[in-house]
Amino acid sequence: MIDKRIFVAGHRGMVGSAVVRKLREMGCCRIITADRAAVDLCRQVNVETFFERERPEIVVFAAAKVGGIHANNTYPAQFMYDNLAMATNAIQAAYRSGVQRFLFLGSTCIYPRLAPQPIPESSLLSSPLEPTNEAYALAKIAGLKMCQYYRKQYGVLFHSAMPTNLYGPGDNYHPHDSHVLPALLRRFHEAKVQGLSHVTVWGSGKPRREFLHVDDLAAAIVHLLQLSEPPDWVNVGTGVDIAIGDLARLVADIVGFEGQILFDTSKPDGTPVKRTDIGLIQQSGWSPRIDFRAGLQSTYADFLSGQVRGLENHLQSV
Repeated sequence: MIDKRIFVAGHRGMVGSAVVRKLREMGCCRIITADRAAVDLCRQVNVETFFERERPEIVVFAAAKVGGIHANNTYPAQFMYDNLAMATNAIQAAYRSGVQRFLFLGSTCIYPRLAPQPIPESSLLSSPLEPTNEAYALAKIAGLKMCQYYRKQYGVLFHSAMPTNLYGPGDNYHPHDSHVLPALLRRFHEAKVQGLSHVTVWGSGKPRREFLHVDDLAAAIVHLLQLSEPPDWVNVGTGVDIAIGDLARLVADIVGFEGQILFDTSKPDGTPVKRTDIGLIQQSGWSPRIDFRAGLQSTYADFLSGQVRGLENHLQSV
């Protein structure tokens, strides 16, 4: 794999950048990247031209339009169109240009809202999805199924990985459109800096979520790329969950916020419980390595360094 031409789609995102770091750590020097100015993945002609020109042998498809409950619930049309267009364009272009291996990345939100816990891969399409992120989930299911069908019909090694909730360096800390963990890190940090007496967390705090460090995911991706017969799709997670209320208290402790934590039950909770069954990928030889608290501490340090870089850039521009 080290001497192959590997295209990492979405290399500027949290997942894509982690994959690039891992590949470089392994000595891969033929990594292909492209920003939106170089190739708009939502435009079929642009994608086909790019693949014909660059001729990658392996594709890690980490490109996606992502966001938390608020973003998914507010912009379902954009989440559906962008993610569906990117997936279908890239998979078809990869097949037509002779890509040897295509690893499509989705999310465990593809599984039903009331899936059995922990969630096995076999629960896909067994009952209704969580309404707040249905649009994103449907687009990712389509990408997964395309890879499965292309593999079945054409014999190409196209397969998928479904990571659980991710965190780590390069995360999105947008005040409204971020996922729960980066949103909590930012909110508690700002409350500490401003000397606020309390922080309000969306929902009841009762839903349970599983979190995986993005560097563990990158290691899993490289592992899957080296399997001769990987599953059509496989969960990637830790198999351990935590209540959102307990997560908020852990983040407050790491940040150093000593005020009160309140819960706004008028806001949606989303899926009640989401924990993956990671037996299939563990059987293939991979397991997560990064301790959750240690991972959160390093993530908060990365957030703080980003705050410093942002301030320095601002000062240089004035």
